[in-house]
Amino acid sequence: MRWSRQRIHLLILDLHQPGIFDPQGIHGAIWEEIAEAWIASPDRPLTLVAYESALTVRAFVQPLAIGDALIDMPLYLEPDGYVLVPLESTYDRAFEALPKRWRSVVEA
Repeated sequence: MRWSRQRIHLLILDLHQPGIFDPQGIHGAIWEEIAEAWIASPDRPLTLVAYESALTVRAFVQPLAIGDALIDMPLYLEPDGYVLVPLESTYDRAFEALPKRWRSVVEA
């Protein structure tokens, strides 16, 4: 993975069900290239993952199920240096700003 060799940090929110091309989710596909196989939990197949890329890559994984609250996740700016991203409160604010018509479409 080029991004890991260039020491680029990532925060990935994989909120879609695993598919035929990524049966263990996006993190499973990424982690298999870096380290070893990742087996997603069948009851919590969605993931929030913060990748810290230094001499080695570390992944901070938060498995999720549909309906779970989004936790604050680290976004690495440098090795051992990050800011927390307030995912749930950001989503809530964005959702509140949607017109009612679109809120009903999203909630359907």
